Amino acid sequence: MGKTKHTGPIKLPAKPDPKLWVSKVPFGMGKIKPKHIRETAKIAWQNRDNLPYAYRILTQGVCDGCALGVSGLYDQTLAGPHLCTTRLNVLRLNTMPAIREDILHADIEELSRLGSTELRQLGRIPYPLIRRQGERRFSRATWDEALDLVAAKMRATNPKQTAFYLTARGITNESYYVAAKVARLLGTNNIDNASRICHSPSKTALKRSVGVGASTCNYKDWIGTDVLVFWGSVAANNQPVSTKYMYAAKRKGTKIIVINPYYEPSMEKYWIPSIAESALFGTKLCDDVYQVNIGGDIAFMNGVMKVWFEMEEREPGSAIDHAFVQAHTHGLEQLRAHVAQQDWTTLEQSSGLTRERMREFAELLARAASAVFVWSMGLTQHRFGTDNISQVANLALLRGFLGREHCGLMPIRGHSGVQGSGEMGADPFSLPGGEISSAADRSRIEQLWGFGLPRWQGDIVGVTLENALLPEEQERKLRMFYTSGGNFLETMPDPAFVREALTSIDVRVHQDIILNTSTLLDAREAVVVLPAMTRYEQPGGGTSTSTERMVYFSPEIAGPRIGEARAEWAIYADLARRVKPEAAEQLGCGSAEAIRAEIALAAPSYNGIQHLHERGDVFQYGGAWLCEDGVCPTPDGRAALLPIELPELRKPEGHFAVTTRRGKQFNSMIYSDTDPFNDADRYDVLIHPGDAGALSLHDGDAIVVYNSYGSMHGRVKRADVKSGNIEVHWPEGNSLIPKGVYEQYAGIPEYNTAVIVEKAETYHAYKDTRYIEKRIEELETEVE
Repeated sequence: MGKTKHTGPIKLPAKPDPKLWVSKVPFGMGKIKPKHIRETAKIAWQNRDNLPYAYRILTQGVCDGCALGVSGLYDQTLAGPHLCTTRLNVLRLNTMPAIREDILHADIEELSRLGSTELRQLGRIPYPLIRRQGERRFSRATWDEALDLVAAKMRATNPKQTAFYLTARGITNESYYVAAKVARLLGTNNIDNASRICHSPSKTALKRSVGVGASTCNYKDWIGTDVLVFWGSVAANNQPVSTKYMYAAKRKGTKIIVINPYYEPSMEKYWIPSIAESALFGTKLCDDVYQVNIGGDIAFMNGVMKVWFEMEEREPGSAIDHAFVQAHTHGLEQLRAHVAQQDWTTLEQSSGLTRERMREFAELLARAASAVFVWSMGLTQHRFGTDNISQVANLALLRGFLGREHCGLMPIRGHSGVQGSGEMGADPFSLPGGEISSAADRSRIEQLWGFGLPRWQGDIVGVTLENALLPEEQERKLRMFYTSGGNFLETMPDPAFVREALTSIDVRVHQDIILNTSTLLDAREAVVVLPAMTRYEQPGGGTSTSTERMVYFSPEIAGPRIGEARAEWAIYADLARRVKPEAAEQLGCGSAEAIRAEIALAAPSYNGIQHLHERGDVFQYGGAWLCEDGVCPTPDGRAALLPIELPELRKPEGHFAVTTRRGKQFNSMIYSDTDPFNDADRYDVLIHPGDAGALSLHDGDAIVVYNSYGSMHGRVKRADVKSGNIEVHWPEGNSLIPKGVYEQYAGIPEYNTAVIVEKAETYHAYKDTRYIEKRIEELETEVE
C-alpha cells in the first residue's frame, strides 16, 4: 500500500485549443454522434413525475452508473460538474413508480411476451410475490410468508445445493458484506457476483503479477502521462465521463493509444457535453489505433517485448528500466528466453499486426517516461483472460510504469458497485479483506464472526447454473438459487441452456427492484420475488468503491418510497435469522452504521469506512498508488515477470472470429436500438468491407451467423473492423457462445468463438439438406 495521498481535483485549462477540434461545424451537426441535449430532454421528460427527487439523486447521491466515482455532480479528478447520459438513463430506475397491480398479477404468458426493456419500463416491484408450480400468475405475499418459504427450503436443503449471486446493480458494500456473511453462516460458499463475467481475471492476474487486486493508480494519472493506452476498452461509450479526463490529458500533451479489433468511432472523436469547447466542436481523442485480431493481444505484447530485447542487445538501457527491474521484479531472464523463441511470422499471424506496427508501439513506449494502461472486457472475457492481464503487467514492469505519478495498471470498472463485491467477500474465493484459501484469513474472519466457515470450495456462477441440471442424487445438485438482480438469460453464454437450468431449480429467489425476463421463468416448486430498495433509499445510506479505490458515502435521500421495499442487506439479515434463529446474536448487522464498523475490522484496507456518514464523505484505500516506489505486497516485495504462452485461437480457414460489443446500453439494459456512434442496429453484424465483398455481401443484406453452438440472424454492416473478425452486440450474440468454457484461473466465461457467416437466403435454401449440418461438423472437426 502506498503512503502518498490523493491530492484532489484539478482545473481544466481556461482557453480552448482548436488543434483538438473535430470540426468547426457547431455541435457536430450532420455527423453520427450522440445527441446529448436531445437525450437529456428526453430523460427529463421520463422523470417529469418525480423531478425534484431526480434532482436530489443527481446532486446528493453517488452515481449508480459506471465506477468513475461521481459524488453528486463532482469527483476527485477534475473541478467542475460532471454528468453523462449513462447516469441519466439509469436515473429512471430510481424515480419510477410501482408496477400497476393489474399488470403485476397478469397471466404469466402475457408478461412473458414483454422483453426486458418493456418489463423495466413497467415500474418498480412494490411488495413480495410468490408463484408456485403450475400457477399462472404471481400472488401477493407478506414478507413473513415469502421469507418463511425461503427459510424452510434452505433448512431442508444441503448447503452445497444452495447458491447466492449478487449483480452490480447499485448494490452497496454493506449489502455485499452482509450477503457474504449470511451465506457462510448458512453453511455455503456458493456465492458469486457480477465481476465473474467482467473483471475477475484482472484481480487474479494483478494479484499474481504485482500482489494487488485493484487499480494501482488514479484517473488523475491519465492527465499528463506520456502515453495513455486503452486496451479492449471503449471508455467513451461505457464510462462517458472519462472523455473529460481524456480531454484534460490531451491538453497536457498525452498521447492516447487504442488497441481493439474495431476502430471504435467514440474513441476517435467525442463531443463532451460538460466542456463548452468540446460540446461545440468535438475533441480528437486517440492518436493511433492498433487493430489486433480477437484474442491476438498476447502475440502483440510478445512482439513488443521482442523488439525491446532486440533494442537492448544493440543499446543496453534503450528499452528496459534496468534499475526498476533489478530492484523490484524477478523472472527477467525466463521472460527474455521465452520471448526470444517467439518467431515473427507466428506473432504477426496471431496478432494480426505487422512487425513494423509492433515496433512502432514498442518504440513509443520505450521513449515514454510514463504510461498508464487501461483495459476492460476486450482483454478479460477470454479463456486466457488472466494471461492477457499479466502480459499487460509485464509491459508496465519492464518499463517501470508502476507505483508513481502518471503510471499504473487500471482495470476500468463498468459499474459503481462491482469493485467492492470481492473485497467484501461475496465471492467463492474471497473473504472480507482476504482469500478463502488462506488459513490465516479464515481464522481471522472466524474469530471476528464467531462461527466456523465452510471448508469446501464454492462454485463460480457458471458452474452453479450447470449444477442445476445434475442428476437428483448428486451432492451439488442446485435446488435453491438466491439472486440479487441479474438476468442470466441476457448475460451468460447459451441462453437456451440458461433457461433450462433456471427452470430446473426447486426454489428461485429474485431480490430486485424491477422484473426481467428471467424473473418470469418457471421453477419446480416456487419463484419468490422480493422488492429491494435502491442505494438512495436505504436507511443509514451506503458506500461504493470506485475503479480508483475511492470509497464513497451515498446518503439516504428524501423522496417517495416504493411499497414494502427493504434495504438489500436487511433482507439478507432477516432471512438468516429465520433459517438459524439460534445464530441471530452472532449475525449482528443491525444497521448500516454497524455494518460499516464491522467492515473496518474485517477488511483492514477499508479501515476508515466506519467514519463515512455524511454526504461527500470519501477516502481512498491504499493511497494514491499501490506498489508505491515499486514495492509490492508480495512475500518478497517484488513483482513477477511471467512468460505467457500464445493462446490457440481456433479459427479454422473460412471462418470468422467473433466477439461481442456494447451499444447504447448499461450492462444488459438496452436504452436504444441504434448505436449513436456508428448508427448500427442491435442485429447489425460489423464486418470488414473486404470480407463482405469476398462473400458478395452488401450493407443491409440478411445473413445468418452460426456455429455448432447456435445461430444469430442479422444484417451486414460494413465497418472498420479487423479483417477475419466480426463483432455482434451483447446479449443478442450470446447464442453463438459455448457454455461451460471458463478461464482456468478466474472462471470468467469465454465470450469469443469461431463462426460461419452466410447469406440468409443460402442458409435457408439449404436448410432441409445436410448442407448446414455438414458445415457445422466441419467446423467442429477443425476446431477440436
